Amino acid sequence: MDLNNVIERIKARAIDANLPYFGASTPKESQFIQEKVSSAFIVDVRTRPEWIYVGSVPGSIQIEWQLFPTGEFNGSFLDHLRENVPTDAYVLFLCRSGARSHAAASLASNAGYSKAINVIDGFEGDKDASGHRGTTAGWKFSGLPWVQS
Repeated sequence: MDLNNVIERIKARAIDANLPYFGASTPKESQFIQEKVSSAFIVDVRTRPEWIYVGSVPGSIQIEWQLFPTGEFNGSFLDHLRENVPTDAYVLFLCRSGARSHAAASLASNAGYSKAINVIDGFEGDKDASGHRGTTAGWKFSGLPWVQS
């Protein structure tokens, strides 16, 4: 893979889908960027129980988008993001299936993060015909590194 080609694909997806942020990447593209760009960060916006019991990406920054157990929006989300990630860095937002990370990428973009990217399919992807996640798409399905407590 060539970094410039990957970045162009990610940007093109966002343009094609009229997304309000820099790009939309697959899990494999996201890991490739994290490996190749020193100023790239994966920000996992799931909840603490998801990180502990479902698994997490090694080296990711964990900031809850919605607070557990209430599900209310984390009003300190941007403060925590600013404490951990420079606004000019590639910031790859990851959640379970891509919905919360879409919202986080949108908010970050509006707050001045010029390279906010949503990791499409998230950590586990959508449910399959049997109602299970992680069997058709997502970070885990792609065979990328992850750990579990």
